[in-house]
Amino acid sequence: MLVKTIKVGPMECNCSIAVCPETRDAILVDPGGDAEDIAAMIESSGARVKAIVITHAHFDHVIAAGKIKEMTGAPVCLHRKDMLLYRLMPLQYRMAQIADRRPPRPDRLLREGDRVDAGSLSFSVLHTPGHSPGSCCFHEDDGKLLFSGDTLFCRSVGNWKVPFGNFEKLFPSIFDKIMVLPDETRVIPGHGPETTIGDERRSNPYLKPGRVAELREEEGKRPGTARLLFSIIAGMVKGS
Repeated sequence: MLVKTIKVGPMECNCSIAVCPETRDAILVDPGGDAEDIAAMIESSGARVKAIVITHAHFDHVIAAGKIKEMTGAPVCLHRKDMLLYRLMPLQYRMAQIADRRPPRPDRLLREGDRVDAGSLSFSVLHTPGHSPGSCCFHEDDGKLLFSGDTLFCRSVGNWKVPFGNFEKLFPSIFDKIMVLPDETRVIPGHGPETTIGDERRSNPYLKPGRVAELREEEGKRPGTARLLFSIIAGMVKGS
């Protein structure tokens, strides 16, 4: 399996391509901007993109999805529980001061346990809510590869202090869905350097015994999501 990753867009999202060596069929993960650079990566890989998968519906993972769909004809795949966030994309662009653009309608709404295939490659969908309601990771068993989106990073974890984020769901997602994978599993996150499950088991400070309890105590001292959302929207209305 050939895997390439480039940083794209205003938040330097990791956009990756995984290519079947026999058929050159491929999946593309998180086209977060810079469509021309993504197109060049596809061309240099000699790949035929069969699916565009979005790990979660935050703008920085979606910006170039429309252009790449037009170029390749590949279906856009997103977990169904992130459709509300996806419909709020114009609001996300406004908050990020990015020119509004309509994302393409998802062609396939994913569920836990679904598979996304490209040639001999077969990625299982792991629903890992916490950073967003529909956050997903994509795991290729044979290649021991995980695209972890913004759920798990090198030495860090996804930010749950965002609208629709959920602390109580994030860590079960990580421990029950991700950290059960073999230590040698290669992890390509949504941002930053790649890592392995073994490295994170040994070195990620958020996964150390007792750390989740400390974070839970801190969580009790901050405003809830509903209050935070109201503050954000009220501020935007006031400034419009």
